[in-house]
Amino acid sequence: MNYSEKYGNDVDEAVELALKDLKLTRDEVIITILEEPSKGFLGLGSKLAKVRVEPKADNKKTEEKEPEQKPCEEQHEQAKEKAPSRSREKRSSERHASDSRKSEERRASESRKTYEEKSTEERPNRRSIATARPDDLEPVAEDDEALMFLRDITEQMGLELSVTASKDEEYLYADIEGKDAGTIIGKRGQTLDAIQYLTSLVVNRGKEGYIRVVVDAENYRAKRERTLEQLAARLADKAVKTRRSVRLEPMNPYERMVIHATLQNDDRVATRSEGDEPYRRVIIELK
Repeated sequence: MNYSEKYGNDVDEAVELALKDLKLTRDEVIITILEEPSKGFLGLGSKLAKVRVEPKADNKKTEEKEPEQKPCEEQHEQAKEKAPSRSREKRSSERHASDSRKSEERRASESRKTYEEKSTEERPNRRSIATARPDDLEPVAEDDEALMFLRDITEQMGLELSVTASKDEEYLYADIEGKDAGTIIGKRGQTLDAIQYLTSLVVNRGKEGYIRVVVDAENYRAKRERTLEQLAARLADKAVKTRRSVRLEPMNPYERMVIHATLQNDDRVATRSEGDEPYRRVIIELK
C-alpha cells in the first residue's frame, strides 16, 4: 500500500488509524491534512478530520536485487537468440490485453447507460423516501411541534428560511426553502440529516406509533439520490476496468442502501459494507 487516507474526530485520531493501517511510526511517514475537523453549530454540520499518510521515500521497500550480471558478450548472444520469441510473445500479450480491455469497457458503458436510464421506481426492493411522497398528505397546523421546532432551530442558527410541512399517519415531510438553504444542507447533507434526526425525536417522543420524518431543502434528497445512483454505476465501471475493489467514502445508512440497491442486479460486481458508524462505507468488488 503506497498511502492510507483515514477519517477521525480529530487529526491525531485519523493519523493513528492510518499509521496502524500502514504499520509505520510517525517518523517514517509524511502526513498531509486533507480536511480539518469542524464542530459545526450546536453539533450540527460537524465534519471529521481527514488525512493522507504515506511512507517516506527511504522507508519504501527496495526492489529485489538484480541477478548477477553476465559478461557483455554472453548477454549479447543470449539477447539475439531470445529477442524474436520475446517480441512475438509481447505483441500477442498486448493484443490480448487490448481486446480484453475494449470488451470490458464496452460492457461497462452499456451497463452504465442502462442504470442511468432506469428510474428509481423501476429498481426493486427500495422505496425512495425522497421521490415517492404520498399524494394525500395534509398540511400541518401552525402550532405543530415539528414545524415549530424546525422554525426555531433555523432561527437560532441565524438563517433566513421558510419551513412548511405536511403529513399523514405514517409520514411527515418538511420542506425548507430560502437563500440559506445551502447552509442548512451542509456538506453532503450532513447538517440536514442531523436536523432530520432531531425532528424525528421530537415527533416520536412519548408516542406508541412511529412516524417517518423526512426533512428536505430545495429538493436536495432527490438530487442526492440521483447523484448516488450515477456514482454507483461509474464506480462499478471502474472496478471492472481496473479489476480492483473500490472503497467509497463513509455514508449514512440510507445512502449506503441507495448504492447497494443500484448495483444489486449488476452481474459484474457485488457490494458490501464495512466499518462502524459513522465511518461505515460501501465496498464495490468483482464477483
